[in-house]
Amino acid sequence: MDAFETALIRILPRLRRFAHGLTRDAADADDLTQRAAERALKSRAQWQPGTNFDAWTYRILRNLWIDTARSRQRRDKVIAPAEDAETVGAPGDAEAAAERLFLMRAMDRLPDEQREAVALVMIEGLSYAEAAEVLEVPAGTLTSRLVRGRQALAKMLGGVNDG
Repeated sequence: MDAFETALIRILPRLRRFAHGLTRDAADADDLTQRAAERALKSRAQWQPGTNFDAWTYRILRNLWIDTARSRQRRDKVIAPAEDAETVGAPGDAEAAAERLFLMRAMDRLPDEQREAVALVMIEGLSYAEAAEVLEVPAGTLTSRLVRGRQALAKMLGGVNDG
């Protein structure tokens, strides 16, 4: 296995978490992650050694998600969320499952731009600069989206009002 494949395998769990943050559905997240891995492997000649591999793969996943979302809008289909089914048979107690569901619903209510910023920085742990690179926006734009996303989540989750 070469360095490219090793790096791709290493980032897969993080890609999957980001995909789940975007899709809000475990099965869709798995599909999106698989498609992103396939695209990265097919496009490996386009990756430039010495550049940020993580940002490159996050961008691939995000672009695939944008294409998927546009396709769904064109088809004008409504896919029912499987929120209740996600906790069936899940390990852990019912209280933890309820908290995860509550947090997922709050994230669902964020605008896409804020949800992406929150998922990359707060969940995936990317730096502001890395997240801005993934989203292809200036650092200031990323920061404002993140601040608004955090404030909205705090309000929805009953936290302190930052305004």
